[in-house]
Amino acid sequence: MASATLDHMVSLIVFIAAILIFIGVFSQPIQTAIVYESHRALSTKNSDLLDTILLNPGIPADWGQSDCNATGFGVQNPEFSQYMLSSFSLMRLTSSTESSVYYPRTQAYYSNATAGFGSNLLVPINKSINYSTASKLLGINGAYGFQLTLSPTLTVSITKTSTGTPLNFYVNVAGTGYPLAYAPISYSLILVNQDESDYPSFTTISNKTLTNEIGSAPLTFSGINGESQSYALIVYAYLNGLKGMGYYVHVPESFVQRVVPLVDSFENRSITIAHGYSVGAPPEHPSYSQLSYNASFVILTEDYTLREISLDLGAVGKVVYGSGSEQDFTSLTVPENEGILVVTYKGTATGQYGIVLMPWGLGSLSFPVTFGGNPQGQDWVATDIRQVTIGGIAYQAKLSLWNLQGYQGTG
Repeated sequence: MASATLDHMVSLIVFIAAILIFIGVFSQPIQTAIVYESHRALSTKNSDLLDTILLNPGIPADWGQSDCNATGFGVQNPEFSQYMLSSFSLMRLTSSTESSVYYPRTQAYYSNATAGFGSNLLVPINKSINYSTASKLLGINGAYGFQLTLSPTLTVSITKTSTGTPLNFYVNVAGTGYPLAYAPISYSLILVNQDESDYPSFTTISNKTLTNEIGSAPLTFSGINGESQSYALIVYAYLNGLKGMGYYVHVPESFVQRVVPLVDSFENRSITIAHGYSVGAPPEHPSYSQLSYNASFVILTEDYTLREISLDLGAVGKVVYGSGSEQDFTSLTVPENEGILVVTYKGTATGQYGIVLMPWGLGSLSFPVTFGGNPQGQDWVATDIRQVTIGGIAYQAKLSLWNLQGYQGTG
């Protein structure tokens, strides 16, 4: 009897040991399978969510061109189908990479999507869609975090290669990992006229050329001093259905005063023209400053040239900083078309001329977009990509998605 009991105990111990070994051998693959399924589910959710954002205009469909609050989130252009996005809806997204700017005159903060020197896109925060609101409208608040980035497919980089006269540039056009060889490019130099006019106008010099085998092209403007004059160069490149653009703005370094356009209302298409000293942090030793400006609006034609559309009230004026009785801002109204607001301005001293650009419709100046949270430090981030167009400019849309509730097991 004792021998039989001992045999049973040994058998039980062997059986339990076998189970423990079995669990140890297969637990890692089981945990890996669970994590794999979680990652696959996240990838599927990411793809569906990206299409949800890109293939519907939101509610109401024209929320990008109104001042109302969106009740459904989407950025498709309501007048088109497929992956054609609204330049105006994208303007209303709060930038997640730039700090906001305060303007005391309106007592409002502005989302700053400025992409470089000589260009501005400042939108009131109270008329923007932030990350938290978008998450709630998409139904993922508290469950998933996301970041939406929109980057131009073609990179049109412009480098000034001269000092003095003539004015020379080197343009390089590249796609995603390859140069755009033998691509047609159309360019326009917007040159500020330094004459006796109280409100400086500009002259446009336009031409076309081709890139070489490495996607580059030199541009020369004879008789123009690249240091003492103010100007903006706008370049469009296009090939096989792809279109991209780039720009370069120059204002002499000695002229530090600026005119700053700010979006006031999308619905009324109103823009505030402010003195730069009054926007954001003032200079260390601010003093009285008066700037005379002349605002114009240009659109891109079918042959890739710029056509000017006249503006009415507020197109010319003066903005003053440092005086309690004089205005440091004025207002103007832009057309319904997508285009570029060009503001030329001058100071009170000789040779003080400047220029600033503002896109009306994000694609007009090929501005990039970064909207949402920060994926850095997350355990696992799913990404998906679509090719889209914004105002005719080719973009690459990428959505990064991560789970805010974590995963079980190890991967």
